[in-house]
Amino acid sequence: MGRAPVITVAYGSATDVGRVREVNEDAVLAAFPVFVVADGMGGYEAGDIASRLTVEQFAEGAGRDDLDRRWAEGRIAAAADAVRPTGGGTTVTGIVATTFEGIAHWLVFNVGDSRVYRRTGGEVVQVSVDHSLVQEMVDSGMLAPDEARHHPERNIVTRAIGADDDPVPDFWLVPATVGDRFLVCSDGLTGEVEPPDLAELLCRRDPPQQVADRLVAAAVAAGGRDNITVVVVDVVDVAAPGAVPAAGASSDPATGGTVPDPGDAPSSDTRPFTPLTPRRSP
Repeated sequence: MGRAPVITVAYGSATDVGRVREVNEDAVLAAFPVFVVADGMGGYEAGDIASRLTVEQFAEGAGRDDLDRRWAEGRIAAAADAVRPTGGGTTVTGIVATTFEGIAHWLVFNVGDSRVYRRTGGEVVQVSVDHSLVQEMVDSGMLAPDEARHHPERNIVTRAIGADDDPVPDFWLVPATVGDRFLVCSDGLTGEVEPPDLAELLCRRDPPQQVADRLVAAAVAAGGRDNITVVVVDVVDVAAPGAVPAAGASSDPATGGTVPDPGDAPSSDTRPFTPLTPRRSP
């Protein structure tokens, strides 16, 4: 992996403290080619500090074209060193634009139970795997996947930045495909919004910022019992290294990314949800 081809994206992000918590312990980075969400834990201040320190470690990747797995591993290790003295902990998950054998890919990484989803064609699949007690129960056959969402121990994570001396992330490589949409989110979203409703919102042909806002609003309306943070990233164009961005894409300061010419596309396009039982990387 290494120097990235030109990937033109549109993206948006949103966060909300929810209806119950007093402090938003989530943190978010949306700065191409890095998109990260961290969900802090450990009390009123510690979780807030842990998530912020973790996201800050990834901020140095903004605007670079040479990011790879080794870089992501280094940022996770640096985050662990920064968070450990605070007494807090945090999840971290995200996507990074990179290459593999000269082809554009997204490097997906995860520690904890925040998630990455991918909408490709008419399907929405979960790419990341939760590091949680209920996921281990599902993997072992002790618990059905549809029972995990409402299990009383669903919030117990088995890996976290700050809680482990050397947190072990999982990684996946996903080809960068025009038309794909990625969602990076904290469990404040997935704990409130049912999978079919999540898929319906992701499959609308609305701009990413609008989709991000609607996802957060849906989680708040459903109860908002946790902080909610989302990043929505659309792949607009993929070109070889040294190429120029595709015509029809223009800069959009409101989202920090680029947006395609909407043409005569309909405002929404709902598709069925296709569940996937993701597997950890070797």
